Amino acid sequence: MKKTLAILLALVMVVTLFAGCNNNNPAPETKTGSVFWLNFKPESDEALKKLAAMYTEETGVPVEILTAASGTYNETLTAEMDKSNPPTLFVVGNQAAVSTWGEYCYDLTGTDIANELNTDAYMLYDENGKLCSIGYCYECYGIIVNTKLLQEAGYAADYITNFATLKEVAEDVHARANELGFDAFTSSGMDGSSSWRFTGHLINLEYYYESVDNPEAWKSCPAELTGAYMDNYRALYDLMVVNSATDRTALANGGFDAGAEFADGKALFYVNGSWEASGLADKGMNADDLAMIPYYCGVEGEEKAGLNCGTENYWAVNAEASEENIKATLDFMKWVVTDPEASRIAVDTFGVMPYKSAAESTNAFLADANDYLANGCYNMWWATNYQPNVDAYRAAVVSALNTYNADPTDANWATVVTAFIDGWSVQYKAANG
Repeated sequence: MKKTLAILLALVMVVTLFAGCNNNNPAPETKTGSVFWLNFKPESDEALKKLAAMYTEETGVPVEILTAASGTYNETLTAEMDKSNPPTLFVVGNQAAVSTWGEYCYDLTGTDIANELNTDAYMLYDENGKLCSIGYCYECYGIIVNTKLLQEAGYAADYITNFATLKEVAEDVHARANELGFDAFTSSGMDGSSSWRFTGHLINLEYYYESVDNPEAWKSCPAELTGAYMDNYRALYDLMVVNSATDRTALANGGFDAGAEFADGKALFYVNGSWEASGLADKGMNADDLAMIPYYCGVEGEEKAGLNCGTENYWAVNAEASEENIKATLDFMKWVVTDPEASRIAVDTFGVMPYKSAAESTNAFLADANDYLANGCYNMWWATNYQPNVDAYRAAVVSALNTYNADPTDANWATVVTAFIDGWSVQYKAANG
């Protein structure tokens, strides 16, 4: 009996000894919850999945990335929110989206991730003052120029300063395309993977200049538009689709790869944004041979125009997720913008992130945007974010542009104006009663 007690006491001492050692080196805190990010940017899918794997390896927290196909985010979000395991992190990118999804948005006021922002320019609130979403990157768009080809065509890199000089170069290059080995503009496809460049971005020149004429009307989504700059839109749009290797009558078919055309040196101009920088670099293009110029469209004083800068990339956290998943999502977001390696990967795919500790941007197009501003040029803010019922609105415009491209008459142009201008009022009333 004494021998048995001695053995038991010895075992207790061993267990106590090991317990004491473990108190000196406590085990990592057990993490709970998971993250499900419904990604808005197809071009960032690979980078985000890399980030997800890194975070899971480091913390043990599962992170799932689902990327919506280009032009299908709203439909995908609606479908995913109806499932038993909805996204914990998603995009609410403008005030119209706040109206639709605001009740699903966790209030980000005072959260660690909101406190990491270095600007209050990218915050969206609902009518009650709830901080529904915060920008995770900002971007710029305009006309990307291959300056090496521009010089091969006989023009200085800084020759284009307004619509007149842009038109001169485009028409000259198109006329000499066989001789030069490249055309002026890439294709301007009207399928879902490309039409947004013209129905969501190019049209910003109309909205922006209207906002300059009447700033009070654009402090919130205006109920109607004037259409005062639709002739300017037409002039620039026609310049793009006429001075291209792709016949405008074929644009409705889609299936073009404008990015590949540009990277292969088949065109001088490419209508797109700063998010293309990494993709063009991956295709072998040298950043020193690239620049971005504004949407020159013939308005007075446009020599002082800058690029279109803003964002529709706003993070929202699902308020209906579990407490554990909300915390896991907020922790993950903070890690993305503060961890040196993670933020470097994120910035390289997004271009720039407006957070105090995020890695510096190496995006040449964003540098161009900053140069324009430094030289006293005006920023064309993203008034396009106010587009009501985006998918339905743009679908009507695509249909009208296809009709116009097939037969570019004044009568068919009038249908484009109707789709853009009257269509705005129709969708606004449908959304606001």
